[in-house]
Amino acid sequence: MPTEVPFVTKETLMPAPDRTQEFLELLTHHDRALGVYVYSLVQDPHDADDILQQTKMILWRCFDQFETGTNFLAWARKTAFHQVLTHRRQKKREATPLSDDILELLHDEVSKLSDDADRRRDLLRSCVAKLPAAHRQLITLRYYEDMEIDGVAERIRSTAGAVYRALSRIRMNLMSCVEKELKLEGA
Repeated sequence: MPTEVPFVTKETLMPAPDRTQEFLELLTHHDRALGVYVYSLVQDPHDADDILQQTKMILWRCFDQFETGTNFLAWARKTAFHQVLTHRRQKKREATPLSDDILELLHDEVSKLSDDADRRRDLLRSCVAKLPAAHRQLITLRYYEDMEIDGVAERIRSTAGAVYRALSRIRMNLMSCVEKELKLEGA
């Protein structure tokens, strides 16, 4: 009796890729936004911590279901939302200030606001990249390296007043740039 040989492909010979690094990078990148989201839906900060931790564990366990290139934050928020609902069901005997319908509406609104903030942040990065090198240096020193105005002035050999005025003009230009890009997207 002949034995049937399984069909062998390149995929069956190769082990599944380890996506640990990808997961850690995505979670690290979106950790703050996910935390803000959970804390906006849960009144007790200790409960929010527990829900956030549980959500991260579920995200890791289910990461093989996540499609690379799709919106990780939206997937994580939806997972967190279900954890919030589960938590509320478990604590049903306690008084909860919001109904599930109101919580669903809150989820939708927070998601929209978060997506808008993410888009504005991306546009801001793009606008900063368009700045002249000297202006990018001021922005980097003040906001990325968190230097005080006096420290920036000392570093670039200028006065604090001049740095303050320059940063004020740069912020206005960046705000105009972001608003202009948003209008172009809406058109």
